[in-house]
Amino acid sequence: MRGSSPPRPTAPSPAEGVAGSATSLDTLLPLLAREQLEDKVVLDVGTGSGRVALALAPLCRRIVGIDRDAGAIEEARSRAARAGLTNTEFVVLDAETGEYTEFASDLITAYLCMSDAIIERAGRALGPGRGFGFVAFHEDHWLETGRRSRFAYDRAQAERALAANGFAIEHLEVDRRVQTFGSVEEGLAAAVALQERWKTDGRWFRYVEFLEGGGRTLTRSHLVCFARRR
Repeated sequence: MRGSSPPRPTAPSPAEGVAGSATSLDTLLPLLAREQLEDKVVLDVGTGSGRVALALAPLCRRIVGIDRDAGAIEEARSRAARAGLTNTEFVVLDAETGEYTEFASDLITAYLCMSDAIIERAGRALGPGRGFGFVAFHEDHWLETGRRSRFAYDRAQAERALAANGFAIEHLEVDRRVQTFGSVEEGLAAAVALQERWKTDGRWFRYVEFLEGGGRTLTRSHLVCFARRR
């Protein structure tokens, strides 16, 4: 999902994928695949350990994954080698301060790694007609904690950022799923993997208050988008 730049926008802990984040990825991948990738170079921004890059590698001519986390990049390289993939490249690069033009990509994608800086760089790197597909946190993600992620988008924000950087939106949807619980204990158990992270920013205590006040839900909400450079 990148030294001295702002905190990694995606850098979701493993628990950020709790409550069915695979659904948003399942929506994104067909949007990317319909671009007829067999002769194309794809850039995967905030690739982490290569989850999306490795899924797309069999479909495209070449795929490059970038991430500021050197350990994650090494893991992605190892996973690609174990899978026998020879058309992958993984590069340590900060997605919010580096530039993407050197990769000469036909398509850029990002999964839970999104910010205005990334949209700007995608706009500079892609030529007319080239696609940009991503999944971002939506404003309702973990809304029960009473705190919106600084990297979350609502529809209007995404539309403005994309338009300002030369993109026309072809697909934009909210993948919103709500878990419901029968008790406070069930609600706490569902978010236990998030406890340490949420304690550092106050969200855990607000979530506990929500449950103790009678709340019995936990919302996971992502924005799934595909846009094309004008």
